[in-house]
Amino acid sequence: MRILVISDIHANYDALEAVLKDAGEVDETWCLGDIVGYGPDPNVCVETLRELPNLTCLMGNHDAAVTGNMLWDSFNGEARRSLDWQQRVLMARNMEFLRSLPNTLQVRKRVSLVHGSPRDPVWEYILNTLTARLNFEAFETDWCFVGHSHIQCFFHLNETKNRVSLNIPHPGERITLEPRMILNPGSVGQPRDRDPRAAYAIYDDEACTWEPRRVEYDWKPVQQRIREAGLPEKHAARLAEGW
Repeated sequence: MRILVISDIHANYDALEAVLKDAGEVDETWCLGDIVGYGPDPNVCVETLRELPNLTCLMGNHDAAVTGNMLWDSFNGEARRSLDWQQRVLMARNMEFLRSLPNTLQVRKRVSLVHGSPRDPVWEYILNTLTARLNFEAFETDWCFVGHSHIQCFFHLNETKNRVSLNIPHPGERITLEPRMILNPGSVGQPRDRDPRAAYAIYDDEACTWEPRRVEYDWKPVQQRIREAGLPEKHAARLAEGW
């Protein structure tokens, strides 16, 4: 099957729309969480996802916080301002959808799915090889797909050499998967790897391949809606440069 893997939409509908169009026809969609937070379009993003056929969707830390399932103490002041606004504007049916999302590791055949990490499915970031090594011990499948860091990358554990490597693939580069790997499709709505294009990946579970992709979209209208909503300027400015 051809599976669309997305994460960290962060209420950016223009980016989500671009990704869905660029990906084309897929058999399933796996969303690794953080549908809301930061951006100006929480309702339409949730509604768009809900309508996708064969959807698997996880709860991210922003989804957990906005639904009251996580304390806000760990979020910075700007993120809390955004959460407060999103909590006030989310429609009841969309809030209920977010509450229904699983916050534990999910397994789909050879793949484990989490938002943060296998050790802490909602909150822990996998940003370096040390954290990745510790997390390879926390899942049993060949591969684990994660989000949360907003960085399109993958970690590979070479069990023969007992070495973990961090790899930054080129968009469009089709990677043949081998045991064991932790892969991040990057962020749809707020990339943080100095590439402002929306990020996602295509996973082929028959060919066992992973193709990270980027797609351009017009982020200026998103910036305008962020400012009109009175949300933090930082959340608008960073869309232009992907930081």
